[in-house]
Amino acid sequence: MLRKRKPPAVAAVEAVVGWSVRHRTLAVTGWLALVVAAVLSSALIGGRDARSTDPGDAGKAQRIVRAEDAGDSVRENVLIQERGGGGSPAFLVSAELKEATQDLVTALERTGEAVRDIGSPLGGGPDGGRWISGDGRSGLVTFELAGPVEHRKQNYRAVLDAVQKTQDAHPQLRIVQAGDRSLNAVVDEAIKDDFKRSELTSLPLTLVILLVVFGSLIAAGIPLLLSATAVVATFGLLQSIGKVVPVNSAASSIVLLIGMAVGIDYSLFYLRREREERLAGHDTRQALAIAARTSGHAVVVSGLTVMVCVCGLLFTGPDVFKGLTAGTVVVVGLTVVGSVTVLPALLAALGHRVDSARIPWPGRRRTEARESRTWSAVARGVVRRPALTGGIAALVLLVMALPALGMHLQDPATTDSLPRSVAPVDAAVRMNEAFPGSSSPARVAIASRDGGNVDTPAVRAAVTALHREAAVPGSGIAEPITALPVGDALVVRVPLVGKGTDDASNRSLERLRDTVLPAALGEVAGVDYAVGGKTAQPYDFAERLNGRTAAVFAFVLALAFVLLAVAFRSWAIPVVSILLNLLSIGAAYGVLTWVFQDGHLESALGFTSYGGVVAWLPLFMFVVLFGLSMDYHIFILSRIRERWAKGARAKEAIVGGIGSSAGVVTSAAAVMTAVFTVFVSLTAIEYKMMGVGMAVAIVIDATVVRGVLLPAAMALLGYWGWSTPGLGRSRRPASTAAASTPVPAA
Repeated sequence: MLRKRKPPAVAAVEAVVGWSVRHRTLAVTGWLALVVAAVLSSALIGGRDARSTDPGDAGKAQRIVRAEDAGDSVRENVLIQERGGGGSPAFLVSAELKEATQDLVTALERTGEAVRDIGSPLGGGPDGGRWISGDGRSGLVTFELAGPVEHRKQNYRAVLDAVQKTQDAHPQLRIVQAGDRSLNAVVDEAIKDDFKRSELTSLPLTLVILLVVFGSLIAAGIPLLLSATAVVATFGLLQSIGKVVPVNSAASSIVLLIGMAVGIDYSLFYLRREREERLAGHDTRQALAIAARTSGHAVVVSGLTVMVCVCGLLFTGPDVFKGLTAGTVVVVGLTVVGSVTVLPALLAALGHRVDSARIPWPGRRRTEARESRTWSAVARGVVRRPALTGGIAALVLLVMALPALGMHLQDPATTDSLPRSVAPVDAAVRMNEAFPGSSSPARVAIASRDGGNVDTPAVRAAVTALHREAAVPGSGIAEPITALPVGDALVVRVPLVGKGTDDASNRSLERLRDTVLPAALGEVAGVDYAVGGKTAQPYDFAERLNGRTAAVFAFVLALAFVLLAVAFRSWAIPVVSILLNLLSIGAAYGVLTWVFQDGHLESALGFTSYGGVVAWLPLFMFVVLFGLSMDYHIFILSRIRERWAKGARAKEAIVGGIGSSAGVVTSAAAVMTAVFTVFVSLTAIEYKMMGVGMAVAIVIDATVVRGVLLPAAMALLGYWGWSTPGLGRSRRPASTAAASTPVPAA
């Protein structure tokens, strides 16, 4: 009897694992050396980190300013008004308001070279009038943070002290600050604090879940060890990659979570299968060989699928996705390498001791790998009536996805992202009520095409024209407009009517770009200009995403189809997997829209709806979830195919595959759901959205899709699921093939 030939990919994985098992010490020390080398690699590459540039016209404005190599324009604003609002006297009538303004201006001037270009209502004439609100009850003092970049932090502290002393001297007034530095500082601080809290919360939570899953301290520690070392190595390599590709703190934190997720998933696949084979009577080496041939191959295919899917983000173009893509590809690639080298080496070295150090209650139960009676019963019921059960489940997910049809993509302004309990955010809200758009104005960067100084009388006349336009009702722009040189360029700040990123702000931005600036600067010869700022950046980012989303979807779906077709030698399996993933992601989109855009569960989740969904989130969710959920599908389908190839009837193979994989899938889903649920407790609404969307998608995928839709689809496919002309068919013994699965007539 001829020995069945293994597919090349399976043989390669088994060969690598076999070498690692035979050379355990070398495999472990080699992995540790790789981690150390990755961490130390950052010391070999010097220079500055790569800077991110916004897409579109906003990116052009950034490049104009950066080309001057003279720092950036950093402007702060201080609002002065009576507490209590409506009954307060007009600004120019109130001696107390004028006195507080004078005190603040004097305090700022005494900071020496910390500030420059102070504007205030005390200027007199038309110039002073633009620093007084339309209702005459509020005043605005604005100034530029001065000095070299290395002194900016010190100068900013001096400004904060001056504002606080003025507030202390006038407690009956409201004197609050918001601007470029203050708002950016609170956003950066919130992101760092949030992710630090998420990391500190998610790691112990993950360990607790793994202890419950495995019932053993050693077995629970192995997935964390693989994940942690892969993540540490990735962070070391990202220090070097960051010299070429921009990598921000948010991308690093997301890479950490993805690294932990795939590391734990892949370890669970291996550990579960190795336990099963030992319980079946095989020794450790035989158990690991079988695990390599089955779970090891599934890990490699899953890892490749995740990496390919994430690469789809590169089609969008924005720099912010480049660092995230690079980090994700590296961490998943390292985890796959570790899964076929150091993981089997550790399991070989530990042998039966991997189940030692059991915890008291679940330890006895969990160290035995058993099929799930619950999920086996569910799958058995589904395969009896696959069309009915699958149809009902699909209908439920389609209904859940309906709200996504009305999804409105809109990034939150800083005042929408963070709660008003954050002082600069509350100040910005009040400032925008009195002076629309003043806390985050559009930034018009103007430069001379010949490289000379652009601050000429003709350009200043154009700025004067902007002042006149701001006085016209419905112009979309407002006072105070300021202009300040940055090197040979000129940065003109133009407040836009609106909340910053809403439809009104976008209409104001479009009018500024299409009508106002061409009228003011169009006749000035030899100048180039672009519009950036807190409104322009998300507007241009969304425009870029909308124009390239179809390409990302096509790339991810096509590559996933090819990988799955090659892995399972079937046309039907990839189509089913892709459709089921789209269903679960669509349902998650629907929940995301219903909760955050429509404003449900606000008090429970601690947010205030601003009527939209973060523009980058749906595409990010699609790419990441499509990759991660394929882990489950590949693992489950591998179990089903294995039973089918051994001669089980199609429905028996489905029930057995679902039951035997249930423990791994449920455990992995529990870990990832717990990790992403932590995001709901964070401050920024963007991360609450990501946490809810990702957690809902994973729960749907691990329950409705895994328990109902997948077995229903496979039962309906029957024989054709594993046999496709042109790709060959998954082999099974000839003596059982005909008996167990009827072959359809030609």
